[in-house]
Amino acid sequence: MPENPTVTDLLTTAVAALGGHERAGQVQMAEAVATAMESGQHLLVQAGTGTGKSLAYLVPSLLHQDRVVVATATLALQHQLVERDLPRLVEALAADPAAGAVDTSYAVLKGRSNYACLHRIREGVPDDQGTLEVELPTGSLGKKVLELRDWAEEQAEQGGSGERDNAPRHTDREWRQVSVNHRECLGAAKCPFGQECFAERAKEKAHRSHLIVTNHSLLAIDAIEGVPMIPDYDVVVIDEAHELTARVTQAATDELWAAEVERAARRSQRHVEGDQADDLADAADALREAINEARPGRFDTIPQDLGDALLLVRDAARACVSAYPKTTEDADAAMQQAKGAVQEVFATAERMAADLDSDVLWLSEGTERMPPRLCVAPLQVWGPMRDKLLTDKTVVFTSATLKLGGDFRTVATSLGLKPEDEEMPWLGLDVGSPFDYGRQGILYVARHLPPPGRDGLGPAVLDEIVELVDASEGRTLGLFSSRRAAEAAAETVRERLPHLTTLAQGDAQLPELAAQFVSDPHTCLFGTLSLWQGLDVPGDTCQLVLIDRIPFPRPDDPLLSARQQAADRAGGNGFMQVAATHAALLLAQGAGRLIRTGTDRGVVAVLDPRLATARYGGFLKASLPPMWTTTDPAVVRQALTRLAAT
Repeated sequence: MPENPTVTDLLTTAVAALGGHERAGQVQMAEAVATAMESGQHLLVQAGTGTGKSLAYLVPSLLHQDRVVVATATLALQHQLVERDLPRLVEALAADPAAGAVDTSYAVLKGRSNYACLHRIREGVPDDQGTLEVELPTGSLGKKVLELRDWAEEQAEQGGSGERDNAPRHTDREWRQVSVNHRECLGAAKCPFGQECFAERAKEKAHRSHLIVTNHSLLAIDAIEGVPMIPDYDVVVIDEAHELTARVTQAATDELWAAEVERAARRSQRHVEGDQADDLADAADALREAINEARPGRFDTIPQDLGDALLLVRDAARACVSAYPKTTEDADAAMQQAKGAVQEVFATAERMAADLDSDVLWLSEGTERMPPRLCVAPLQVWGPMRDKLLTDKTVVFTSATLKLGGDFRTVATSLGLKPEDEEMPWLGLDVGSPFDYGRQGILYVARHLPPPGRDGLGPAVLDEIVELVDASEGRTLGLFSSRRAAEAAAETVRERLPHLTTLAQGDAQLPELAAQFVSDPHTCLFGTLSLWQGLDVPGDTCQLVLIDRIPFPRPDDPLLSARQQAADRAGGNGFMQVAATHAALLLAQGAGRLIRTGTDRGVVAVLDPRLATARYGGFLKASLPPMWTTTDPAVVRQALTRLAAT
């Protein structure tokens, strides 16, 4: 091997050391990623499941002369990179003399609230009056918080990361008792435990590392929101890139509700001498009244009462922040955190009251656990991504689903790249898949069924589900457009096929349901969105994937409906650019649950005839893996029966 190994040389070394074998697509991708990093040209790479794409971008990332950031959408992939792929890759390269000069240092970086806060644990949690309260909550919550505190202290003693992912099992509410967000944090210089701080230690390690693994949200806050979170870097690799626009939107979405404003006012009472905290509490009452009078949904024009209430909250929060004493080196932690809460209320109310054309404002429906809340999100994110990320950095986007409708243009446009982009040249590359979809999978479109309506699953659809599940003897993953549809299908299958085990999302936690699904092939698992993208069940556990209807967004979805209208106003086709694109992505992700290894076989059954009859059906089918296609239910039942027998 030469003294300065190429990407292909190191990839060969790494794959051999890990006991695998190179795939043509993996080598092609690694070389393309290395070329993009050197040339500065943006790259979109579609790499099917099983390609080995993580190694194909990690190897050139370690070889690149400057720091590289890898951003993922899910904790599962981040965990895989940090706990499995990178340690094994570094070990393989360390054993190769030719790779000795390669900087293999890496770190993981997350938002501050993902780390336990030693100040909150040791000094207490602010109560509603803003007093630091060390006392534990009562009941099961207190017991769990004590367990989390003990775990965090052990992490501090042992030099652990203090990351939420490594903590004992807990809920969001429990975790909030031992963590802070960036506004509540005192900062390393002012915090008495700054030297031990888990978040600060993670940042320090990132500054010393050549490769940083983070998530889409933190990347968005750093690059697009302009809040420095990540050390300077040259290139970013975005894995699970089909999720990026949704995660960037999520990171730029703010919420406001009356109880939050009220709590910020109460916490300010003991820190503000004037009437400003009382004025903020009065503004909270006005906001509650205006929200109660408003109808849930998107506001094309803010109702007068609601607009007035937002102005009242904005002005009261601004005055309250100004009334806080100037912070000193030994700033009171409770005061800092209370002030942070008011600053957050001010920033959100100011944004909402501005009623910008670039934002979408809506009122969510209240639930038993959550009150109605105002939400504001950017109308589009491709502009900020283009101006603030793509202009400054070289970006490699990769996913198993980037070619929607058969090419890269749809996804590229949503990311901020133009089809023929002279200012920002980019390349789209499909390295294929190691799977033979034409032989391994069947796409069945139930053309004979009636189009789906608003009344849920009709008798004909339920009959079809029972017949398909019966033929496959279980082994079915059902992906449904609503919880109601999933539960109706599960109930019907339980009644008519009692010899099978039928599970529905909500019966238990998802990991528990997935484990039961894998352990017994004569099992069906029916659920909604989290199953469409987050479940990996290779083998004969899953030989039938049922999709009840094309997953178009709901017509009353405030953000997507606004984006669709904006596309129409701009002279485009809002339905195809927004609704059909959304459906194509989810459909491709759902169909991708079937074939996970080279030996998997099965059927993707779409029980929505529009996939075969509607004009947009061709666009949707072109987004799916190239499976053999039929509309004959008898052929599919025979195929499933043969599979079940073998």
